[in-house]
Amino acid sequence: MGEGLISELKLAMPWGHIAAKAWGSHQSPPVLCLHGWLDNANSFDRLIPLLPKDFYYVAMDFGGHGLSSHYSPGFPYDHQNFVSEVRRVAAALKWNRFSLLGHSFGGTVGGMFSCIFPEMVDKLVLLESSPFALETNELENMLTYKRRAIEHMLQVEASKKPSQVVSPEEMLQGFLKNNSHVGDECGKLLLQRGTTQVATGLLLNRDRRITRPEYYFNFISRELFVHSIRKLQARVLLIKATQGFYDVRRENDANTEVMQFVTNSLRSVLKERFQYVQVPGNHYVHMNQPQHMAGVIGSFLQSKERIPAHL
Repeated sequence: MGEGLISELKLAMPWGHIAAKAWGSHQSPPVLCLHGWLDNANSFDRLIPLLPKDFYYVAMDFGGHGLSSHYSPGFPYDHQNFVSEVRRVAAALKWNRFSLLGHSFGGTVGGMFSCIFPEMVDKLVLLESSPFALETNELENMLTYKRRAIEHMLQVEASKKPSQVVSPEEMLQGFLKNNSHVGDECGKLLLQRGTTQVATGLLLNRDRRITRPEYYFNFISRELFVHSIRKLQARVLLIKATQGFYDVRRENDANTEVMQFVTNSLRSVLKERFQYVQVPGNHYVHMNQPQHMAGVIGSFLQSKERIPAHL
């Protein structure tokens, strides 16, 4: 398969469309790729060309991100809505079983989807992510998050301010300032799909009602986490970057205890269906140094179920 085989998809949704980009032949086994918070499908531009060519990779833009339609006015963005977008995309593509590859927030969406629709997910790859966000460090803040999400939405809807047009350079600098883990080139790559060119400069495509990720996470208890992952039928590969993130707000980033709980629970529930790999790099290692993880993801996707020795 030549690298050139990339197609743009536009899938009809009740509120507009979900945009996606696809690599490979749609006759191959499908892999749905879910980007992180405020990113878009270009998040996978550097990783997918390094993965085995015998799969059909589709990277979708979540609603309100990239080239996907914004939700209708008054209709809130919520973690569960993103989960149902995955179900809608699978229906539009007529997939009944596929693999999921999710980075950061995309991994928590993919994780929740895999527990709600276990029979649909064959393999789940989590990059710098967890199948759910745990409430452990967040109990105090959870109601505040919900309140702020609602207040922010009302505020944006009431404000008639047009989106800001800025120069490409200014846009890139602002983007890199807010995303310290993204390098220059990768920043440009995300902005390519994340902005629209107008006569006087660039406009951000994403919906201004979407703000901080913690407002949209479904935080769950440890007990519910363990209960939920028992439903998984998928095999799970979790890839953690050595300089990655450990905390949603980055405030307790030195505290790796929650991540340890996540990996220990997955290991004890899934046993040999779980694989944990650490790679050198930061939260955006899948863009900055995709070669650090391409091999392990490739062999995971290609691996067949282990056949018990006594057969």
